[in-house]
Amino acid sequence: MPDGSDDMRQVSRRNLFKQVGVVGAAAAFSGAPAVEPAMAQTPPAPPRREALETLTAAEGETLEAIVARLIPSDANGAGATEARAAHYIDRALAGPLRASRTAYADGLAALDAYAQSKKGAPFVKLSASDQDAVLTDLEKNVATGFTPNAAAFFTLLRTHTIQGTFCDPYYGGNANFVGWDLIGYPGIRLAVSADDQRMAARPKPVRESAYDNVTFTIKGGGHGHQP
Repeated sequence: MPDGSDDMRQVSRRNLFKQVGVVGAAAAFSGAPAVEPAMAQTPPAPPRREALETLTAAEGETLEAIVARLIPSDANGAGATEARAAHYIDRALAGPLRASRTAYADGLAALDAYAQSKKGAPFVKLSASDQDAVLTDLEKNVATGFTPNAAAFFTLLRTHTIQGTFCDPYYGGNANFVGWDLIGYPGIRLAVSADDQRMAARPKPVRESAYDNVTFTIKGGGHGHQP
């Protein structure tokens, strides 16, 4: 995020991880040992936009802009946009997160209305700094027009953006493993050697979904990973 006040930095990548905790997001990572963050790298080009499964076109565009500010692409590497976090959320709203569909419809509409009233334009039309200011107002629960309140919707957005950035790619996010690369998570491990435990060197990444590994596939019951 751009330089600015302490308020602006509250929704920065660093504070996002501090407040919610990558440990919480990494709960789906099979308990891998902690490693140092990945080295800075040039963020890859954003992925091609895909057809939405649940959200409207306007909702999808707004959500894409939100996740891009919550976990932005910067000198540390790719962010939520490249990880396809918005795609993960859209897909999950048709399945495990379907109970949140109304909250997203109402919340995204309220966010746009608040951005229009406070900054003079819909959220997607605002500058990065103004988008950060709007999201900070949500986080601090000073934004109006939300049900039950702005902070609740901010928490929902932040939680699902983290899930979409760092989940197993099987669920539609963490495209090309950019989320795992960002935090230095090496991937699924069936065994940890003595050298791995010494943490003397960065583990070699395993770029594979758990659902593509035969060890995690239930045999004979037709419950394996489907493309």
